[in-house]
Amino acid sequence: MKRVLVVDDDPTVAEVVAGYLDRAGFAVDVAADGPTAVARASTRPPDLVVLDLMLPGMDGLEVCRRMRQDGPVPVIMLTARGDEEDRILGLEVGADDYVTKPFSPRELVLRVESVLRRAGASSPTGGGGGSTAGWLHSGPLSVDPTARRATRHGTELPLTIREFDLLTFFLRNPGRATSREDLMREVWGWEFGDLSTVTVHVRRLREKIEDDPARPRLISTVWGVGYRFDPPEPDGTDNKATSHRGAGRDR
Repeated sequence: MKRVLVVDDDPTVAEVVAGYLDRAGFAVDVAADGPTAVARASTRPPDLVVLDLMLPGMDGLEVCRRMRQDGPVPVIMLTARGDEEDRILGLEVGADDYVTKPFSPRELVLRVESVLRRAGASSPTGGGGGSTAGWLHSGPLSVDPTARRATRHGTELPLTIREFDLLTFFLRNPGRATSREDLMREVWGWEFGDLSTVTVHVRRLREKIEDDPARPRLISTVWGVGYRFDPPEPDGTDNKATSHRGAGRDR
C-alpha cells in the first residue's frame, strides 16, 4: 500500500483529500504545518506528498526543499494560489504536479495515481525507437530507463521524476521537434494541463545537462513548434550545421 502525506492547514480540505485517497486504497498521513510535515516525512518517508503552498511555520516551498534533501519524493502542490508565478515557483523547487483550489478530489486522486505510476515505472511512456533494456547514450549523457539513473560525463544527475522522463524521451527521439502539447501527452500522460509545466521542466533540465543553459546546444527551442533534442556529433561538436536554431529561450 502506497503511503501519501497530506499537508494542509485547512482541516476540511485535509479531511476531504485524505478521505478520497483512503477510499482509493492509499495509506494516508496528515500534517497541518510545515515543521510537522518535514519531521513526519523524515521519520516515516512517504511515497508521495500532497503539499499546500501556504502553511504556518514554514511554507510549502521550503517544506519541499527540505524533504528533497533526504532523497527524491514525488510532490503535488495543492494551493489556493492560481497565479502563473506561484505555479512556476512550485515547479522550480521540484514539484511534479500542481493542482489549484478549488479542485476536484477525484481529479487529485487521478493525479496522485499518475505521478506514483510514473515514479515506479521501469520506463516513461512516449516515443518510439530505443529499447528499455540497457543504457541510452548521447554525447556526455547516459540514461538507464530500467534503473532510472542518468549521468553526465559519468556523474549522476539529480533529476526529478519528470525531468528524468523528459530526458529519456529526448534521448529516444533525437532530432524530432515536439510540441509542448505532445510532450504533455507523451511524457506526462495527460491529454490536457498547464503547458507552463513543460516549459519549466525543460528549463530545469537544461540547467542540469547544458554547458551554458542560457545558450542551450542540446535542447533547442523550435519556434512555433516546441523543442528538439540535438545529439552532439561523435567528436563532441554540436550537430548544428544544418539546423535553424532559436536563441534558446522558452515560450
